[in-house]
Amino acid sequence: ARVLEVAKRLSLQAARGEMVEEEGCERHREPLKVFCKDDGAFICVICRESRAHRSHTMLPVQDAVQEYKGQIQAHLQALKEDREKLLGFREAEMRRSW
Repeated sequence: ARVLEVAKRLSLQAARGEMVEEEGCERHREPLKVFCKDDGAFICVICRESRAHRSHTMLPVQDAVQEYKGQIQAHLQALKEDREKLLGFREAEMRRSW
């Protein structure tokens, strides 16, 4: 959800022609280069070494984006198929009602 939120915000800023700022760690003012899978959050390299994240599963940002993009697309496809089925049922019911 956080990945999607960041992607939407960046897309909206780019569409409006606004300067797209790189997100940074609020605590360390470092670029967010790592994704903590356990917390579902982007973190900086300094946070990655902290006790809070040391034992967590980490991914580089680009790998996390690709992984979650694939998951989102798979869920979207399933929802589209469900929608088509429901529209078919709706059409059948409307025909039956006539």
